[in-house]
Amino acid sequence: MNTRTTRTLAVALSLTAALAISGCSSSDSSGSSGSSDAAGESAKPKMTVSGAFMPEPVNDKMAGAFMVIKNDSKTADKLTAVTSPLSDDLQIHETKDQKMQQVQAMDVPANGELKLERGGSHVMFMGLKSTPKVGDKITIELRFEKADPVKVELDVKERTYNAQNSNAH
Repeated sequence: MNTRTTRTLAVALSLTAALAISGCSSSDSSGSSGSSDAAGESAKPKMTVSGAFMPEPVNDKMAGAFMVIKNDSKTADKLTAVTSPLSDDLQIHETKDQKMQQVQAMDVPANGELKLERGGSHVMFMGLKSTPKVGDKITIELRFEKADPVKVELDVKERTYNAQNSNAH
């Protein structure tokens, strides 16, 4: 890798990290279904997703995705993978002590939710096949340890977009 490529990559990583940790917000969860799991502990968890979006990427190197995954069952589960036609390399990241790190899975608690939001846990697209623009829709599939896969459509929003805040700061 030459110096110019390294510098470009460093700038892209810096911009993405700044976007990922810039806002602290709560995602709007009004779009989720209110179904409950009456079958008991042995039934597969059923996941619903709300507030899914991707800020418009700066370039085709990487992008982030944010959403709320709700588990309305009595069985805890784990988000284990994400796939998309936009990239062959999607990673699940958590942010601890203001540092992003890839993790193999994230817990989705029974009767709870996993918030993927700016400044916290999120999905990273590495090496985009194209650069989505505001107004585009990106399809992803969330894979879980127990629940069936869930297809989600991400709305591409402005780079500064933040899901509706329920607790302003």
